[in-house]
Amino acid sequence: MKKLLLSIVLTTVMTLFFSETKAQYKNALGVRLGDSYGVTFKTFLRPDRALDFILNVKDRHTYSVFRLTGLYEQHLPVNLEGLPGLRWYYGGGGTIGSFHDKRTDASQFYLSADGVIGLDYKFNGAPINLSLDWKPALELTPETDFDARGVGLSVRITF
Repeated sequence: MKKLLLSIVLTTVMTLFFSETKAQYKNALGVRLGDSYGVTFKTFLRPDRALDFILNVKDRHTYSVFRLTGLYEQHLPVNLEGLPGLRWYYGGGGTIGSFHDKRTDASQFYLSADGVIGLDYKFNGAPINLSLDWKPALELTPETDFDARGVGLSVRITF
């Protein structure tokens, strides 16, 4: 009886919070702000699957990084009353780019495996999309490291 009750409760919760919905926009182009800054383009392949491309720059006192990131994302509705445009997403992908050490004036190839989890909001009646996410990266070159500072806010125009 406990297993049946638990199954009913889990099914109800998953139906309420994670039911599938159609994409609220097809494409979006804008800026990403955070630890690094750049341009972002998101396109939906299916109502709940998207590709997000980020071209960004990180410029610090001793180094700079130029990167192109590609992410495959799964979008799911949050189903909060009053916020029909709010969804959460998760996914993964990779980054290629160039790492420049300003102290030695040497440039190296940059490569990382990236994850992403975040919230996506499309304003009803306006072509504006906001995303707030965390994009940790396992840096593979030029040095192996884990970068957990990838919090970013994207502001996009939808079309």
